[in-house]
Amino acid sequence: MDINELIAIVKKKIEDQLLISSIYIEDKSFLHKNHKGNQKGKYHLKISIKSEELKKMNKIESNKIIYKILNYELKNFIHSLQILIY
Repeated sequence: MDINELIAIVKKKIEDQLLISSIYIEDKSFLHKNHKGNQKGKYHLKISIKSEELKKMNKIESNKIIYKILNYELKNFIHSLQILIY
């Protein structure tokens, strides 16, 4: 899977399952380029989500929801995930 496909899937899954105003997803894979555990085909994503629903929760709760939504992608295609909720 290439990065553009992954971003599209992640965006659709989050939009379909959460009430959000906006979402922006960035490829930050270059940050892990020389890391020992870095694997080809695994990406680092930064997800910025504007959501009143998620903002009302504490950070751990909101992150757990996103991790549950993206469970398959995390196991197979995502090396690292950075989540920003505003």
